[in-house]
Amino acid sequence: MKKACVFFAEGTEECEALLPVDILRRAGVEVQIASITQNLWVTSSHGVCIKADVLADELCFDDFDAIVLPGGMPGTNHLAQSPAVKKAARLASSRPDVLLAAICAAPSVLAGLGLLQGRKATIHRAFADRLTGAHDTNSPLALDGNLLTGWGLGASLAFSLQLVCCLCGAEKAAEIAAAVGFEGSYQPEHA
Repeated sequence: MKKACVFFAEGTEECEALLPVDILRRAGVEVQIASITQNLWVTSSHGVCIKADVLADELCFDDFDAIVLPGGMPGTNHLAQSPAVKKAARLASSRPDVLLAAICAAPSVLAGLGLLQGRKATIHRAFADRLTGAHDTNSPLALDGNLLTGWGLGASLAFSLQLVCCLCGAEKAAEIAAAVGFEGSYQPEHA
């Protein structure tokens, strides 16, 4: 069974965080919601309280097939300061068999770590100046090898389905797209 870690911070955009969790779990992926705080309860950017599965500091990131960073403010700024996020992102970036994914403002965290150098990526347009080192595709999704980026909440469902496509295959992603009424609107990206 594939395993994914989705990081949650105080101020994370809840839909960009919970939609990947939901869609990945529908596909049979074991997902760990990892709080970067010292508390399992995290409050989203719009005041939604969410209970994480585990504290990020307790995880061994060698066990995951995907690392996912949702956006939102000030959540993205908190992710950028987290030693656990930095460690997981660097590890995923160094292993071509591990998917590293970020949406909305969160690709800026990867850029700040130097992980987007020369790679195709996208980001929420308000943060385009933070996509240093990357080739900005200015598109809803960008897939470059084991790197998946999305530009914001409006792309969250396509982003989540692309996670499924990368981890479980295009057929499973199409199955989930049909089950949630997104059939015909989702086209998988190819690296």
